[in-house]
Amino acid sequence: MNFNLLLITLIIFSCIFFNKISFRFGIPTLFVFILLGMAFGSDGFARISFNNFALSETVCSVALIFIMFYGGFGTNWKMARPVARQSILLSTAGVFLTALFLGLFLFLLLRRELWLCFLTGSTLASTDAASVFSVLRSRKLDLKENTASILELESGSNDPMAYMLTLVCLSFLTGKADVGSILRLLTAQLVFGVLCGLLSYRILKSVSFEVDGFDVIFIAGIALFSYALSAALGGNGYLSTYLTGIILGNVKMSGKKNIVHFFDGLTGLMQIAVFFLL
Repeated sequence: MNFNLLLITLIIFSCIFFNKISFRFGIPTLFVFILLGMAFGSDGFARISFNNFALSETVCSVALIFIMFYGGFGTNWKMARPVARQSILLSTAGVFLTALFLGLFLFLLLRRELWLCFLTGSTLASTDAASVFSVLRSRKLDLKENTASILELESGSNDPMAYMLTLVCLSFLTGKADVGSILRLLTAQLVFGVLCGLLSYRILKSVSFEVDGFDVIFIAGIALFSYALSAALGGNGYLSTYLTGIILGNVKMSGKKNIVHFFDGLTGLMQIAVFFLL
């Protein structure tokens, strides 16, 4: 037990140390975390044999909830609104075309089943929100023509299309293609996402806190609630969490500075966990 705690502490300190180095020399931070994970893994010097896929899924899912929420929370809607049409176009048609062309390329290259190639293309077509938020905000890149806002909004809203394409490919592979149910699922993802975001905002407005710090805990609970409720109703939990973050991040609330500081540290830790496990 003590050895495991010592090892976890060593891993955390290593990640923080290499984060400083990578930032100074311009090396992608998330890439460094993957290398650290390999170094501590079964083929590295620590020889940690890790094959608990269920635990990895749980940790990464919870981490992505907070990463998506804070990605939305830090999105300035006044800057994002003028590019909302371009972002939505990229997160729908852009994802579809990426999956289509990648699937065709794999089909011509590997000569495997067509729908299997499209399935591979669909799983790779969406942008990784954690990487986009990390790179754009840690580097504070001054991209022209509101490109940063387009990329952030697109990366946070492309899950429904990728999810739908994956389901379509799986339906054709299993011979259970049903266009009506797929369209209903996509609609549910969008509708429940918006409704959960608005409901979370109404809950936040009706609650007042007399003890410092409780508002931060409550906001973290709101992020988890928006994901769980939408997922339970058949929507896309990550999209719901992202929309909730946008709504809450663009309204006036007390203690917002403390919330930002808390989620800065929390999402940094979550990103380390996700890419270290990968």
